[in-house]
Amino acid sequence: MKKIGILFGMEDTFPQAFIDRVNSKNAKGIIAEAVSIDKVVQNKDGEYAVIIDRISQDVPFYRAYLKNAALTGTNVINNPFWWSADDKFFNNSLADTLGVPLPNTVLLPSAQHPSDTSGKSFRNLKFPMDWEGIFEYIKFPAYMKPYAGGGWKNVYRLENKEEFWEKHQETGQLVMMLQEEIVFTEYFRVYCLGRKAVRIMQYEPRNQPHLRYVLDGPPSDKKLLATVKDYTLKLCEGLGYDFNTVEFAVRDGIPYAIDFGNPAPDAELTSVGADNFEWVVEESAKMAIATAKKQKPGKMNLTWGTFMKDAVAGK
Repeated sequence: MKKIGILFGMEDTFPQAFIDRVNSKNAKGIIAEAVSIDKVVQNKDGEYAVIIDRISQDVPFYRAYLKNAALTGTNVINNPFWWSADDKFFNNSLADTLGVPLPNTVLLPSAQHPSDTSGKSFRNLKFPMDWEGIFEYIKFPAYMKPYAGGGWKNVYRLENKEEFWEKHQETGQLVMMLQEEIVFTEYFRVYCLGRKAVRIMQYEPRNQPHLRYVLDGPPSDKKLLATVKDYTLKLCEGLGYDFNTVEFAVRDGIPYAIDFGNPAPDAELTSVGADNFEWVVEESAKMAIATAKKQKPGKMNLTWGTFMKDAVAGK
């Protein structure tokens, strides 16, 4: 019997719905359950064929457990090694190589020195940095947000450089990005599962969280939606995420990728709405079952994106 596990935290609706949907399909030799951990021993596990990871970004113990599980044969979705290495600034850099339109973006050093460092730790950093060059490249208004993380935490909209200096000091030891504002006429959030199943959702990021998914918006141009789908697949294939969301802001008919490293995306019924919830439950169940059927016990079953595969192949 192959087991599909789901590892989760504060979610209330998606995990049990996922378990119930997998089990309702009565796939031969496959069952789903919530992951249960009583001990973690080095190079020993193999209990699960597949684990859907919804929480390890917030719980380092779980991330270490998943890496060990992957070594012993579990296909962890998403790949915990790549997830640990990835960040949103690198996402942008890779997307640029893939030909996906992006807002101009720069990486900023933290306002405060990291713990256990001093000014001597930063002798390779020019002082002052080319702030005028940075501001000219980005222009204002602009957005400042962490180079890693999510959930719309520590995101600032800045009107001018004076406001930048003020708000940057509030970010402490966080490494931030400064990003061009895309004044959009349409905005989409896109689920992508298994790097093939795509659901494009109209989205209004300026609304309260429970009102962001637009349920009755006007129809969008079919050619635009086809482009959004194409860019979504390119990004997820490049990064190697099998459960992800991608966000696009549309300016002058061009979809700009805004945020596309979301390996544990929101899937709560109260947030995404009934139709989107049904889609993500069904598609994630089908993906997990297909992955379990292909899993080879005791072997390395993780999937990787084209960036890593090409790098290893020396392309």
